Amino acid sequence: MNIGLLGFQTTIAAPVSLTGTGVHSGAPVGITFQPAEAGTGVLFSRNLPDGTTAEYRAVSAQVGATDLCTVLGLSPARSIATIEHVMAALYALGIDNIVVETDGGEMPIMDGSSYPFIEAIEQVGIVNLGIKRRYIRVVKPVRIESGASWSEFRPYDGTRFEVEIDFASPLIGRQSWKGDLTAEGFKRDLSRARTFGFMRDVERLWAAGYALGSSLENSVVISDDDTVVNIEGLRYKDEFVRHKALDAVGDLALAGAQFIGCYRSYRGGHKMNANALKALLSDPSAYEVVEAPSSRTVRVRAGEFVPVTMAECTPWFA
Repeated sequence: MNIGLLGFQTTIAAPVSLTGTGVHSGAPVGITFQPAEAGTGVLFSRNLPDGTTAEYRAVSAQVGATDLCTVLGLSPARSIATIEHVMAALYALGIDNIVVETDGGEMPIMDGSSYPFIEAIEQVGIVNLGIKRRYIRVVKPVRIESGASWSEFRPYDGTRFEVEIDFASPLIGRQSWKGDLTAEGFKRDLSRARTFGFMRDVERLWAAGYALGSSLENSVVISDDDTVVNIEGLRYKDEFVRHKALDAVGDLALAGAQFIGCYRSYRGGHKMNANALKALLSDPSAYEVVEAPSSRTVRVRAGEFVPVTMAECTPWFA
């Protein structure tokens, strides 16, 4: 990431388009990333058959279903699904303002990872808009639990993810990934990790109208005898937990601003990520909004601006 972008809002330098298949719908879909002005945020815009559009800001309040993917909107006829891989790429690259135009109800799955979206953005480049960026800084722990699963935010000087999974499958078992989030680190360590699933679940998902576009081209498939079906094997030896961490980055990008803190989860997923984020944002005492210009950081609360040192609030990317 260009050091000149630190602390300032960004967008992309020019439009760029991709085409692919919706992993659940099985339908072809195209998307175009469009530059946007400062303060726009991440905006998803779906072109509908009647000539109108359905628009959603990529924020927690707009999230509908979170069962198998993250969906913006409540009506299937107007919603936009499977946004998490796109959001992870935008968040990791520090893209604050962008319009994601689509002609379908789902983001293209591409190869099952975030890497194709990273490549597309790097083709056109990122520009500094010269307007200060605001961050959500975690100031006290917030934790949620559901059965054996839990997720929590904790204060941390930076942005860190600590994700652990635990599957009965001997191939996966218990895996964890921990690391501070940077643009280069995400690209190297997480961006190529693909979505995965079990062969035994395919017929059930098909019957329910899901995974109609899933294939060995876009998913790691685990056979009934607990082996990887894909001829090329895994991209990382622990690709499964790395993909769960990638999903967490994308889901937490729906905070509406980059956050400063540590996110930890055990046996989590889209629903746990979404509920943890809602729990954080519903407790005003758990976070504060800060600005991070090049020479000082400004804390913003109740309309008051109080200078603090940069050591108190390091930007999440380096």
